Parts: sequence; structure tokens; C-alpha cells
Amino acid sequence: MTTPGSDLAVTRRLVIPAGELRERFSRSSGPGGQGVNTTDSRVELSFDVATSPSIPDDLRPRLLARLASRLTGGVLTIAASEHRAQLANREAARARLVAVLRDAAAPPPPKRRPTKPTRGAKERRLAEKKRRGDVKRGRRGSYDD
Repeated sequence: MTTPGSDLAVTRRLVIPAGELRERFSRSSGPGGQGVNTTDSRVELSFDVATSPSIPDDLRPRLLARLASRLTGGVLTIAASEHRAQLANREAARARLVAVLRDAAAPPPPKRRPTKPTRGAKERRLAEKKRRGDVKRGRRGSYDD
């Protein structure tokens, strides 16, 4: 797990310096008892994907395209408020940011090569169709009674 204040290693090529991350703290809803109204335990972690110098130029278009629905003005924001402690929420937000960026930075899957059924597969399919037809034909009774 990463500690707040340290660099984030997303992939071998992409390491985000802690200085490029912006954290905002606010009051969190949920568990916390009386302290929930006084502690700023909710964390909003923001990272500017569009202008960050730590993102390689060949990777930036892929990140921007895949994260388009989550970006606001080129900035990716992750919120974490599931823990009572601010430190735990900071770690959760950083872990989530790394996961989102890692998924978006993954190379596209290899292109599918179209295939055709083999001759044996075609013959088996036709033989099975013929068998089913024979079974159904055998169920037909004569209505000459």
C-alpha cells in the first residue's frame, strides 16, 4: 500500500509524483459517531491527466479517451469516505486512483482473427440435425384411426 505523500507507481512507465496530486478534505457521512460532525475524514484526490508532465506522450491520448466520462476539464477526481480515519481514506483514494489509471493505461486487446467452423464440425452439426429430424419424424403418429 502507498503512504500519503509518496509517489504513485501505476505502471513501470507511469509514476505519478506526489506533488502532482491534489487532496481536499471534507466532512464525511456514514460511521464515526459524535466525531463524524467534527473531523474532515472524506478525501477527494485529484490528478490532472490532460497536462501532467509525468504521463508519456504516447500514453496520454489513450488515458484521455478511456477516462473521458470521468474527467472534468482533464482532471480525474477520486473520492473516498468509507473509513472513519482520514489516513485510511487517503490510502483508499490513492489505491483507487492507481487502479483506475492502470486499467485505462492497459494496452488494447489483440484484434480478433475471424475463424470458420471446420469441415468435421459442419458434418457433426448436420448429422445431429438429421438425427433430431428422425426422432421427431418417429414421434408423428398416423391419424388414420
